[in-house]
Amino acid sequence: MKCHETNEIWRLSWLGKMFKDNFKYYKKRNPLPDLTNVIDFNCPDFNKVKNIEAHFTNDTCEKKFGLKCSKDWEIYELLNIPGLIFIKNPFTTSGHHYWIIKCLKDYSRKPNKSNLDAHNILTNDEAWWDICFGSNNYNRAESLLPKLRWATLGYHHDWDTKVYSESSKTPMPIELIELTQFLARVLNFSEFKAEAAIINYYRMNSTLAGHTDCSEPNVEAPLFSISFGQTAIFLIGGLSQEHPADALFLRSGDIIVMTGKSRLRYHGIPKILSTQLIPWDMDETETNESNWIYAKKYISKARININIRQVLKDGQLTLS
Repeated sequence: MKCHETNEIWRLSWLGKMFKDNFKYYKKRNPLPDLTNVIDFNCPDFNKVKNIEAHFTNDTCEKKFGLKCSKDWEIYELLNIPGLIFIKNPFTTSGHHYWIIKCLKDYSRKPNKSNLDAHNILTNDEAWWDICFGSNNYNRAESLLPKLRWATLGYHHDWDTKVYSESSKTPMPIELIELTQFLARVLNFSEFKAEAAIINYYRMNSTLAGHTDCSEPNVEAPLFSISFGQTAIFLIGGLSQEHPADALFLRSGDIIVMTGKSRLRYHGIPKILSTQLIPWDMDETETNESNWIYAKKYISKARININIRQVLKDGQLTLS
């Protein structure tokens, strides 16, 4: 049998699979999955993706938040998933340092909520970062380090009810608001308002089950998802788990923006891979941030994802 015929048979059998089958395939460890058909934006296949032109804006946010000039960004849209936009790592080395430290040191502490609060792992005056990287209690630090799994900012996502509430809300960090406002302007979504964020902290054996992001009253607004650290396989399917899924690599600095009809598609993370590219060490610029030595050690074996949403509908002032 010829090679192209074998590939076509494999492709047709793959299309017959459902999201959960695709997820199970990429999750497996023995044997490891074949990654040949994972979409790789380091060498984009223009049979599957198309270029999107940036809405260039001369803005001080680029330098302020560690972004390369937006006119040089590589932006793509998947042809078979209209509205799914991919921005290939627009961050500088110092931008990686800034946001990784923000996620680890600042966004993990109160008044933001985390999974550590739910299990009463920390007392009211303790912070995960301080214990893991500023404590003399080595055993407790080693035990606590991998336990941080998520933090919520702004409107806090309720994992049980999937409902946002005015009574469960803290201020969104201004730098995260300004960053996403800038990203939205580049993509011509100038009305976007960052009102809630979930920071996910992945270890190398972590996964994120297939789900849709439908808790927000406003599901017409785009959803921004920013990755740092080790590489993820991102799986995105259709409006139900009965549809097959596409897989793509998400590397450090990459941004996924789910807009339009792609906003409510099933998606998940079946596997984390050790990265071959380390953009946080791409140049020899020394950081003035003394915390980077700890953050660098953490991110060498982990992945961080920031996803930012608009909760309220346009013109709506509160949920009530």
